[in-house]
Amino acid sequence: MASTNHYPDLIKQLPAFDGPFDAYKLAANDCDVLFASYPAGTNIPEHTHDTENVGIITKGVLLLTIAGETQRIGTGQWYHVPANCPHSAEFPDETAEIEFWFHQ
Repeated sequence: MASTNHYPDLIKQLPAFDGPFDAYKLAANDCDVLFASYPAGTNIPEHTHDTENVGIITKGVLLLTIAGETQRIGTGQWYHVPANCPHSAEFPDETAEIEFWFHQ
């Protein structure tokens, strides 16, 4: 399990996300906000979702693959995954992010 110690106490009091990684979930109108943590070596296989996602890496690195092209997203960098777009993710280092899932 990745360390979530770098999040403020108010964030750590949010409900846990029920998914394949550790995250705190803040619900908002037409948008879910996840404060997610991934242990080094986490791989999320190719998948799609019906939300438009943007996120910012707050610690570590994300290797995001869309349409066969892998982007390296580092700390402080934003990324975008369009709705219904097949993509996969790899986290070679312990990584944390804030991700916004916009409902269509």
